[in-house]
Amino acid sequence: MRIAFHDYPGHAFPVQLARALARRGHDVLHLYFADFQSPKGKLAPAPDDPPGLRLQPIGLGAPHRKYDLVRRWLQDRRYAKLLIEQVLVFRPDVVLGGNGPLDPQAKLLDVARASGAGFVFWLQDAYGIAIDQLLRRRLPVVGALVGGRFRRLERRLWRAADEIVAITEDFRPLLDRAGIDPGRVTVIENWAALDELPLRPRDNRWAAAHGLVDQRVVLYAGTMGLKHNPELLCHLARRFRAVPDIKIVVVSEGLGADHIARVKTAEGLDNLLLLPFQPYDALPDLLATADLLVVVLEAGAGIYSVPSKLLSYLCAGRAILGAMPPDNLASRIVARAGAGLVTAPDDVAGFLEAAATLLDRPERRAAAGAAARAFAERSFDIAAIAARFEAVLAAARRAISH
Repeated sequence: MRIAFHDYPGHAFPVQLARALARRGHDVLHLYFADFQSPKGKLAPAPDDPPGLRLQPIGLGAPHRKYDLVRRWLQDRRYAKLLIEQVLVFRPDVVLGGNGPLDPQAKLLDVARASGAGFVFWLQDAYGIAIDQLLRRRLPVVGALVGGRFRRLERRLWRAADEIVAITEDFRPLLDRAGIDPGRVTVIENWAALDELPLRPRDNRWAAAHGLVDQRVVLYAGTMGLKHNPELLCHLARRFRAVPDIKIVVVSEGLGADHIARVKTAEGLDNLLLLPFQPYDALPDLLATADLLVVVLEAGAGIYSVPSKLLSYLCAGRAILGAMPPDNLASRIVARAGAGLVTAPDDVAGFLEAAATLLDRPERRAAAGAAARAFAERSFDIAAIAARFEAVLAAARRAISH
């Protein structure tokens, strides 16, 4: 098949899937937004890449205005135009619309239909619901009108898709209420690129370069947007500021990182190290530097969001400290794997107590880290995952040919 594969953020696990599909003999055009402020995967061409793989960045030549609703919408429209130009030239048999805003997704669907290609909606998050809730809070009257438009657009995309890949069974009731045929829905949980995240020693070059070899490190690495409460990382720094060998390390950029930088300066939190996103090749050593890996998710994120950073954390073989809704799949994964401790996102005291418990018990940290890696090795088999996606893509292609 000729597969046009769009992953807006350019994360590691979708481009791993693109490579795996190309190795199975398909021609794959992998498209992503080069200007999006997010940790990127292995997006540069590699000498051992299969011949059928093409990695295509799309840039606007301007910073992404993620939190400016009007300018972001205008940027998404410009981005969608560039996106569909690439897809039209490629002439795919099937389009896989991955993690991305709804307007570019709608344009992808339109170009798939115009090209006679199948369309698969990779349901990573309920964007329409999230946008609607956000706009209603910010703009009570106009927000309801605009938010309703995005909810309707999202349902239209689900209904028009030939196949849907959902990342959690939790999406099924939502899709059922939207009238989606269950036979068109396949649940494939997200994963991390295990072969790109080998186990690394605690004492490594990245740790040494940042003066962390002799420290107990509590580390957060990844995006920190509206679904993530940066104040929890500040609470950790306050809680352990008098403990000389504990360091809170935050590797992030954007809104949440800016908040942490202001608090660090205002309160003199010298035990808090704030760094920008690091090169992808440094990620194994970066994660191995941690004694605890932190993942946070606000209660308002609901049951649907699954932070991809958690899945990378599991590969690192380190204990996980979470503050997430208990009914979210991410919380259930940590419990299922036995990989650490998770508290409710509003239970600050419980979160800090869980951190102290894990930091004071190295044997418990080691057991949780080993369990995390074992779970990743059982669950993140890219060959098996690619075979499941291949079957879904083939079904979408058959659906349009009929």
